[in-house]
Formats: sequence, structure tokens, C-alpha cells
Amino acid sequence: MTRRTASHGMRIYLLIWFSQFVSSIGTSLGSFALGVWAFRQNGSATEYAMIAFTATCTAILVSPLAGVLADRWDRKRLILFGDSGAAVMTCLMAVALYTGHLRLWHVYIIVFFMVGFSALQGPAFVATVSQLVPRRQLTRMSGLAQAGSIAVNLTGPPLSGALIPILGYHGVIAIDLTTFFFAFLVLLFIRLPRPAATTAASQERRSIMADFKFGWDYLRQRPGLLSLLWLFMATTFAFSIVSVLLTPLILSFGSPTNLGFVNGFLVAGSLLGSLLLGVWGGPQNRVNGVLLFLLLQAPLLLLGAVRPNVMLIAVACFIFAGLSPLIGGLSQAIWQSKVAHDIQGRVFAIRGLIGSSTAPLAFLLAGPLADRIFEPSMAPGGALAGIVGPLIGIGKGRGVGLLFITLGLVLILVVVLSSLNPRLRNVESEVPDAISDSEDDADKAPTRSFFTAIKNTFTRRA
Repeated sequence: MTRRTASHGMRIYLLIWFSQFVSSIGTSLGSFALGVWAFRQNGSATEYAMIAFTATCTAILVSPLAGVLADRWDRKRLILFGDSGAAVMTCLMAVALYTGHLRLWHVYIIVFFMVGFSALQGPAFVATVSQLVPRRQLTRMSGLAQAGSIAVNLTGPPLSGALIPILGYHGVIAIDLTTFFFAFLVLLFIRLPRPAATTAASQERRSIMADFKFGWDYLRQRPGLLSLLWLFMATTFAFSIVSVLLTPLILSFGSPTNLGFVNGFLVAGSLLGSLLLGVWGGPQNRVNGVLLFLLLQAPLLLLGAVRPNVMLIAVACFIFAGLSPLIGGLSQAIWQSKVAHDIQGRVFAIRGLIGSSTAPLAFLLAGPLADRIFEPSMAPGGALAGIVGPLIGIGKGRGVGLLFITLGLVLILVVVLSSLNPRLRNVESEVPDAISDSEDDADKAPTRSFFTAIKNTFTRRA
């Protein structure tokens, strides 16, 4: 890969990223409008939550299959297929809304297929990134992608809420449909490289189950990557519980306004961390960076829970959220640089399945842990009120606070033990890069090439 080729790949990636960013804004507009419409049909929070549950389960079920297909099919066609399918479902939804024929049970079907089509794109897009982006820019591009996602989540709902009274639900969803077509047309006229076959497994005709097994065997034979995955399983479990119980913690002593204030700090921290990663690129030793930032992140659970103070929690959330994009971006760059292009779909499918497997468990356990164990123990006269109460207080919300502190201490222990694992600590040196030495040398362009590529994306033809 010459520097000119690397620069060309960066321009193509940035153009694709921009088109997907526009499409994501449209999706955010449409999803918010659909959620508002569904809730207003009967005002049921359960129905509303079940739509989100349907979307989450669909993504978990489809993503592993999508990873296998990303290695079997042409990745450009797979992304186009996902865009086309989602656009068709969006079009049907807009027509049903416009004619007044949309019913609540239709929404579950529409969400199932829309999320399914969108999930098909994910592994193909991630695998394509490592082909287009030079190795030394992978972390920066991860920061850029995360910043775009945060910007979408920040602007989509309020913009959709402002447009619904003006355009109606079907009008907002029509905008969503337009953004799908924009992303489709951009990708249609871009040539994406096909990954070269680097292993015998990529050339064999295999069953889908054999591909799943191949992905697991690949990780099992690389204990450093598998250890990194186990670490993220543990942190995902803990942070999923925190994400569920943060709202009850704040509302136990504060108001909805206070909750909005804290959420604002969360968004600001995430955006700042993503932008920092995009500009800085992270430390040279990415594994050490992951371990260090996790070690800084875990004690913030203690800081945010030790006192029922809105500002203290807001500051802890700001720093915590700011570190998350750095951790995620560094980890993503390790995986993209260590796994060969032609098998990333299968390996990332298993990685995603294992890595996200603890989140549903955390969602199921969060409520019972808080309501039946920790909150009663910290109520006046509770089992731990006399022991821990003098340190963090007693009463409503203090049980959730104690749970956060417990999770923080456990995470500190997990990170410390993980840092003692030589396979994890040396994964970047022990697991060879999936990039040739000549390509690596071509990536040693000055940092300004990153910004130059962004400029060239919109001034030169990809």
C-alpha cells in the first residue's frame, strides 16, 4: 500500500462515513417519531419498552449471522442490501402512517425487519474500515465514528420533536427515507476493495455453523485477544447495571431536572472523549491504554455513589463518559489490526456475541439486586445500615449507591488481575498484525494527513 493508495482509501472511508452519518440522522428522526406515535396509541410504558426489547433482541440474533455473511458475500452488496431493506420497510411505514392504516402490532414487525436489515451492515462496514484506513489511523477513525454517533443521538430526538408538529409523523419518516437513498447512492458509485484470502479457511466452502466454530477456534488459539474479550465481558456487565440504575439513583434524591443535568454531562463527556481520540489517536501501546483508562474509570463509580450530590455525580459521569470512547476506540483498533481482513466478519461475530452476552443478564439482575438486596440492606434498620451507613448514608437510593461502589471495587480488582496476565499485556507484540510491513511503513505519514484526508474528501473525487 503506497501513501497515495492509503490516502485514497481514507478519502473513500470518510465519504462513506459521511453518507452513513446522514443516514443515521434520518434513522434517529424516524425512530423517535415512531416511538412517540407508538406511545401515544395507548400510553403504555410496557408497550414502549417492548419495542425497544424487540429491537435489542433482533440485533443480538442477527449480528452473528451478519458477521458470517460479511466474509461470504461481497461487502459492498451486503451494505447496499441492508440499506435497501431498511428503506423498503421505512417506505411502507410512511405510507401506512399517511393513509392511517398503521397499527401498533405493525410496529413490532417493522422494527424487527428494520433492525435486522441494519444489523446486516454492521460487520461488513467494520471489516471494510480496516481495509480502507491505514493502520495508524484506525484509532482516530474510531474516535470520529463515535463522535458522529453521539452527535446523532444528541440532535436527532429534539429535531424530530420539532418537526413532528410541522410535517407530521409520515413527513419525518419521509426524511428518514430520503437519507437512506442518499447513503445508497453514495455507496453505489464507490468501489470497495475485496479482501485477499489470507487463510485456507477463507477459501473453503463451509457451513454457517462451521464458520461460527472457526471464529471461536481463532480466538481460542490467540489467548491475548480472548483475554481482552473476557475483560470487556466483565466491564460490560458492570456498566450495564450502572446504566440501568443511574436514573433511579439520581431520582432517589433529585428531580427530573437534575437527571437531565447529569445526562447532559454524560453526553458532553462522550463527545469530548470521542473528539480527543480522533485528534490524538491514543497512546502507542493500545493495550496499556485500555488498562489504564479502565483503571481510571472504575473508581469513578465510587466517587459518584459515595454521596447523594448531583454535581458530584455529574462530574463523575462526565469523566467516566469521556474515558469510554478512548477505551472502546483503542480496543477496536487492536482487533481491526490483528485480525485478517477476510475473516474479520466471522471473528467479530463471535466477539460481538460473547462481548454483549452479559448485557441482557445485567439488565435482568439490576432491578432485583437493587430492590431486594441492596436497598433493603441500606434502609433504616437494614443489615448494612449500621456498618456502611456512617460512610455513605442510609435511606432511599443508598442501596443503589452501595451497589455502584461494590461494582467499582470489583472492576478495580478485575483490571488489576488482567494487567498481570502476560498474554493480554503482550497481545500487540505476540499476535502478528494482519497488515504487511510495507503497508505499515506507508502509514508513517505525518499526523496532518488525517486532517488533509478529511479536506480532500470533499474537494477531490473519491
